[in-house]
Amino acid sequence: MRRNLAGVPCSALKYANRKPQMTSQSTMQSASFRVPTHPDRTAKIVLLGEAAVGKSSLAARFVRNEFLPTQESTIGAAFLSHTVSTAAGSVKLEIWDTAGQERYRSLAPMYYRGAVAALVVYDITSAESLKRSQSWIQELRRNGCNALIALLGNKCDLAEKRVVPQQQGQEIAAEEGAMFYETSAKNGDNVETVFRAVAERIIAEDRAPAARPTGGEPPGARKGSGVKPGKKTQEKKSCPCAK
Repeated sequence: MRRNLAGVPCSALKYANRKPQMTSQSTMQSASFRVPTHPDRTAKIVLLGEAAVGKSSLAARFVRNEFLPTQESTIGAAFLSHTVSTAAGSVKLEIWDTAGQERYRSLAPMYYRGAVAALVVYDITSAESLKRSQSWIQELRRNGCNALIALLGNKCDLAEKRVVPQQQGQEIAAEEGAMFYETSAKNGDNVETVFRAVAERIIAEDRAPAARPTGGEPPGARKGSGVKPGKKTQEKKSCPCAK
């Protein structure tokens, strides 16, 4: 065995000096709740809202604990999944991140159909995005979607640019019978809280079916990528304000 001048085996130094690896949130386990290998149930969740309000960034923060200052635009929809474990049981959240551009709006019903929860996102620096978020909620109601709805005011880290008061968002959520949170995909504020609260409601209200066997993703879905056939999965967009 090779030893250095201090008499310490070189192999020992190799492992002692190794830098610890970072672990993404999707694989992290808390001391109180360990992520089960086989969750009790699965739940389809859809993210809705206008372009650049931060839907993809919220999903990435929750699933991978990451934030990209410049986020590529979603085409059609992207699929991600993450299991949440609570005192009442575990649920695998199957998250459909829909495109916000107007040209893809007609595709939205295909993605929110059958969803047990809808996270409708607006940007606190854009009054128009709040107005449109309410139209998304009303569309869900008109189409007979009985999903649990949460209204999220994203980009709360941009307090100096705020144009939508928190109270206004709360009032619309109360009017629509929705949960309400302000979030920051950039800083992670309330992101975990939102998804955990939704997961707990899903379990408590028995909204989700028993889990599918391991590997049972929706047909045609590719994790973290667009699912519109015949198109590139994503188109580049350089927007420093996208959260």
